[in-house]
Amino acid sequence: MWVYVKLVAVAMIWGGTFVAGRYLAGAMEPLLAASVRFVIASLTLALVLPFSGVPWPRPSLRQWCQLVLLGGCGIFLYNLCFFFGLQHTSASRAALIVALNPALIALAGFCFYGERLTLLRLLGIGLCLLGAGLVILGREGSLAGAWWGDLLILGCVLSWVIYSVFSRGLSQALGPLHTVSYSIWLGTLMLCATTLALVPGTWALPTGGQWLSLFYLGAIGSALAYLWYYDGIRQLGATRSGVFIALNPLTAVLFGALLDERLTPQICIGGALAIVGIYLCNRLPRPA
Repeated sequence: MWVYVKLVAVAMIWGGTFVAGRYLAGAMEPLLAASVRFVIASLTLALVLPFSGVPWPRPSLRQWCQLVLLGGCGIFLYNLCFFFGLQHTSASRAALIVALNPALIALAGFCFYGERLTLLRLLGIGLCLLGAGLVILGREGSLAGAWWGDLLILGCVLSWVIYSVFSRGLSQALGPLHTVSYSIWLGTLMLCATTLALVPGTWALPTGGQWLSLFYLGAIGSALAYLWYYDGIRQLGATRSGVFIALNPLTAVLFGALLDERLTPQICIGGALAIVGIYLCNRLPRPA
């Protein structure tokens, strides 16, 4: 029960990251924003680990290679695409594209782990995607233009599929807390090194609102949400956890409504379809 509550909370948190990221995209250098976000996430995890009571695992060489892959894809590449993409497209459009994640995660889980793709689960994935589309179309009315930003956000999708699917074995072996911590720390090092190499040395300090957005993205949208998401993968698998991402567009639009953006009946219908799709994807078969 609690794992589903956490995954719904993760979807709500990540919906807010699109709004916070869009706010930062026009005001801060994308590489610098991504680096500060994950420095905050790294410090948050460093404070949490001593109180977890979980033994500190020692990854093998093969596991270190996997962690580097996760950090490179799920942290470094994802955030480059995320912040650069939000410079060229809206938060709502980005959330719609990211809603492709459940279908691609399910396909990758089927290819690499033999996870079953039943007709009911396929129907659930379809409803999730349809609901996400209705949510965004109900707000913007059109998805024309901004193709460059859309391609960058598609890069987020592909990098997240790798992060979700290939983390499953590590999460079982090392535990979700240490898998997330190692991958975030490695990805943060990559981001900081790239920022120091490519971004000019004259950096403007973030303002109060920017610091608030960075804290939300780092401590809540990264450290906390990643932990809960990985715990979901450990317990439910990549397909059943990933389908909750279809709620991201709904929560992104709801956060936008707090900024005086009008909700429409189409948005409500789309949100309901996404919820039904999540239920179908996570419905357990009846015992024989």
